[in-house]
Amino acid sequence: MGKTILVAGAGHGGLAAAADLARKGYDVTVLEQKAEKDLGYDWTDIFAPGALITAGVPYPSRSLYSYKENMTFFPPSQNIALTQHVPEKELEIKMERRDIYAHLIAHAKRCGVQFRFETPVKAPLLLGSRVCGVYTGEEKLYADLVIDACGMDSVLRAGLPEFCGVESAPQDGETAFVYRAFYKRTGDFAPEHPYEVYVLHRGKPEVAWVATEEDFADVLIVRFAPFGMDTVEDTLSALRKTNPHIGDTVVRGGQFAKIPVRQPLSMMVADGYAAIGDAAFMTVPLIGSGIANSLKASHILSRAVTDDKACAFTAETLWKYQVGYYKLLGAGFAAMTCLKNAMLTLEPAEVDFLFERGILTEDEITITADTTNLQSMLSMSVKDLVNRAKKLCTDKILLTKILRIASQIASATALCAMMPKTYSVQNVRKWVASYNTFFAKLKKG
Repeated sequence: MGKTILVAGAGHGGLAAAADLARKGYDVTVLEQKAEKDLGYDWTDIFAPGALITAGVPYPSRSLYSYKENMTFFPPSQNIALTQHVPEKELEIKMERRDIYAHLIAHAKRCGVQFRFETPVKAPLLLGSRVCGVYTGEEKLYADLVIDACGMDSVLRAGLPEFCGVESAPQDGETAFVYRAFYKRTGDFAPEHPYEVYVLHRGKPEVAWVATEEDFADVLIVRFAPFGMDTVEDTLSALRKTNPHIGDTVVRGGQFAKIPVRQPLSMMVADGYAAIGDAAFMTVPLIGSGIANSLKASHILSRAVTDDKACAFTAETLWKYQVGYYKLLGAGFAAMTCLKNAMLTLEPAEVDFLFERGILTEDEITITADTTNLQSMLSMSVKDLVNRAKKLCTDKILLTKILRIASQIASATALCAMMPKTYSVQNVRKWVASYNTFFAKLKKG
């Protein structure tokens, strides 16, 4: 076939797309700034295993993963608990992040993908309006197509000219800042719920979880502004009051990270360019997980590339990738962003009320990213929530907020449905502008 594809960054979706395209005869090379042995955080990740099959990636060895427990959610008061009831066929698996990378890289190598580790990508190379390769700081590498898997702070995406219409960076409030560590268990205390999630923990804009394993307690702290170890110690002190088995010794992890928690990228493609994974903001806005979404996106991208018989790889021929992703997941995540943004505006007492009066139920918190009809499931759940709120909510201010959330979700859903199914510069730019304007106004309230 002779067509050259560069995948910038060893992101999960980029690796899966690289493997599928190499298997189909393309000359594919992955450029990754880290050494192969340094990929991945020192902790586990959770994702829907069915996404591997969608991406054409075999299951890992059974010895490498376990199944995730259902999460139990607590409001700020911690007076009530709601536990997920995820169907068995949709249970996610828990796997070491480094093992996930090793599995995807080994598969990609078997498919014929070439790798260049310790090769940073500094900027896109442009020929007129087209991305024609990447600059590593030492050399210029040319390609017929560049797949951007450089993550949420991608220098490729940021380096695209404004006329491409691709957002350069996430905005304020669209990033979650994370600290995660595995603490050695102490004493013989056994929590009632193995996987606890605290919403607006201590009445602050903070989410925390404690996942209890046999020898350690996996602690995650999430905020929407940068924080340091003083905040971590303060949060740990509060968590230990209900989880005294959290010891002082960090067994693993102990690292800070950040993830996008926002609507998907409004424009994922340009001439010679396609973004995937965190570079395209493919995480679930409410929880930040994105591995399964990226894997599913890799299949849609590979199909769009191979359907381009002329191998033009223009924004027009790659547009079906964006349309396909939004149809499967993106529209649902755009709507879910409305819910995420609204939750951050609720007072702690209002969140308590939603839990305690049964307005928010276990059905709403059981929605998973592995479903193929995420958008319709979210719409159904919101409709039920609104109906319950009208019956049970005695707080008129809170009821008004809930109705506003429902209206915003409906608007986001309608907006995504209006995405042009076929590409034209004028129609696509008009839709992108409308999409970006909607979410900019949404953040401002």
